[in-house]
Amino acid sequence: MEISADRDGGAVIARANGRIDSSNSREFHSSLEAVIDEDDSAVVLDFEDVSYISSAGMRVILLTAKGLQSSGMKFALCSMNDSIREVFKISGFDKIIQIHGSQSDALAAVSA
Repeated sequence: MEISADRDGGAVIARANGRIDSSNSREFHSSLEAVIDEDDSAVVLDFEDVSYISSAGMRVILLTAKGLQSSGMKFALCSMNDSIREVFKISGFDKIIQIHGSQSDALAAVSA
């Protein structure tokens, strides 16, 4: 699991790849926090290259969302494959975190 990041205006676009599970969830959390600057207004986490996420990874997403919300930053997820999107839907995370089909849709939502 690796994270790369780019910026678009005030938003950071973090791209995760590989599997996110209990063996690397702490690294995932640290890597995600490392790409976010306090000057950013929004974070988009792109799941295009993520093949699997466990409950440990989901916990990191929830902690990140709550932390960003308390800092006044917007947060959105995008580009999930069908199985990962289903996990987010079944867990109810899709009710508390914005999920978009594409990176451009997510950027538009957090920039509004």
